[in-house]
Amino acid sequence: MNPGPNPCCVPSRARAKLLNQSKIDSASRRRATLGSVNNMVKLDGGNFLMGSGDTRFPADGEGPVRLVSLDPFYIDAHAVTVEQFAEFVRATNYRTEAEHIGWSFVFAGNIPPDQFATSVSDTVAAAPWWCQVHNADWAHPEGPDSSIVTRGNHPVVHVSWNDAEAYCRWAGKRLPTEAEWEYAARGGLEQTTYAWGDELTPGGNHRCNIWQGKFPTQDLAEDGFAGTSPAASFAPNGFGLFDVAGNTWDWCADWFHPDYHVTATRTNPVGPASGNARVIRGGSFLCHESYCTRYRVAARTSNTPDSSTSHMGFRCVRDA
Repeated sequence: MNPGPNPCCVPSRARAKLLNQSKIDSASRRRATLGSVNNMVKLDGGNFLMGSGDTRFPADGEGPVRLVSLDPFYIDAHAVTVEQFAEFVRATNYRTEAEHIGWSFVFAGNIPPDQFATSVSDTVAAAPWWCQVHNADWAHPEGPDSSIVTRGNHPVVHVSWNDAEAYCRWAGKRLPTEAEWEYAARGGLEQTTYAWGDELTPGGNHRCNIWQGKFPTQDLAEDGFAGTSPAASFAPNGFGLFDVAGNTWDWCADWFHPDYHVTATRTNPVGPASGNARVIRGGSFLCHESYCTRYRVAARTSNTPDSSTSHMGFRCVRDA
């Protein structure tokens, strides 16, 4: 069957209207110029090839590969840590959505067996390794009896998109657009599979915190970690950024759409004006080649902005 003309090649009034709106949205995007640039990396912006031709997750919309242009910006060298988030909470008395709701999603393998009866209310039918745990939150990552005492330098987790946005505004910063995130994660490399090249473990060396073994029952922790790892535990990419693959997902500013970028501007693009879910990027310690290879630098997926889990965090950007 002939799929019909490629909308990128055949102009239409509808496409022109969408492109014009995208340019308006890009021009009016939120800026942040007041936050400290300590522990941030300044990137010059410019042109880069965004996306990939990978089709293993067609609903994700990784393609087409397109030339995108960005203004200069600063980005956190690593995800916001527990210690940094705790400073925000002390200064503002902020309570996360998980705290207001009373539960968050925790990976089953990280919950002590004796706590299942009292802390787990339900599991996700399509992914039973995810449990709704009563009183799990950023300060109690596996539930009320867990602690962050030894995890100050780990990425903060159990933060929703709304929580991440609140932190960014307090810090005088913002969440990265999806295009900014990918540009930064690529580290100057063009169209490689990973942030460091095309081989997952070059020379047999692990370059990120992901799952080894049989998911979800056996984590061999060959990379040195089961669960989250401290920020900057692995070598940085070419721009000096840590953990742009694995460890914890990064929230992005954009609403998610599988093919919005087909009709979006190529200069400082932002996502659609509305949606049901926000983009997350980079993968996590739970990613495994048997079901999820979204630690690839072009990979993308999403979650609803009020959701929180034990493997989602964020990093901030600031306009230069």
